[in-house]
Amino acid sequence: MDLRVEKTKRSIINAFLNLRSRKPLEKITVKELAELAQINKATFYLHYHDIYELSESLEREVIESSLLNIEHPDTVFKDAKQFIKELTISISANEQLIKTLFEGSRSGRFIELFERGLTELIKKSYPEYNPSIERKMVMTYLIHGGYYTYFKYCDYGIEPVLRIIEKCSEAIVEPYK
Repeated sequence: MDLRVEKTKRSIINAFLNLRSRKPLEKITVKELAELAQINKATFYLHYHDIYELSESLEREVIESSLLNIEHPDTVFKDAKQFIKELTISISANEQLIKTLFEGSRSGRFIELFERGLTELIKKSYPEYNPSIERKMVMTYLIHGGYYTYFKYCDYGIEPVLRIIEKCSEAIVEPYK
């Protein structure tokens, strides 16, 4: 990619993240983003259709980055503790971006996209994977429960929160092994 294009895109993204950390997505305008990025509006439109396309592009990147940290996506029922550890590491590695991009009206979007991506990752890595409805429900519960518990209590320290999430996960998964 051309260095100038790359610098312009980086400037747009930095300006967007700056604005997004201070206000809801719906309140960000191309005009103010362009001013902050020190570009003109036409330059923005060369790269993105609108603010929402930019946001969704960054959201996809965060999801993909988070999924890269899950090395053993099939361990949810074999080793719940390992699964929760990898899930926590993957989310905490992108914690600030997740909090910025998926705040407000988009708060539930991360975990929905993440669960969908994780399911696709498992199917890609293990084509024979065909879970029962009960196992699908347990996985949803672990992903959503672990995610919301982590973000609600992470200020108390990651290790103690992780231990509780792991214990709960192991107890929930036990009947479905």
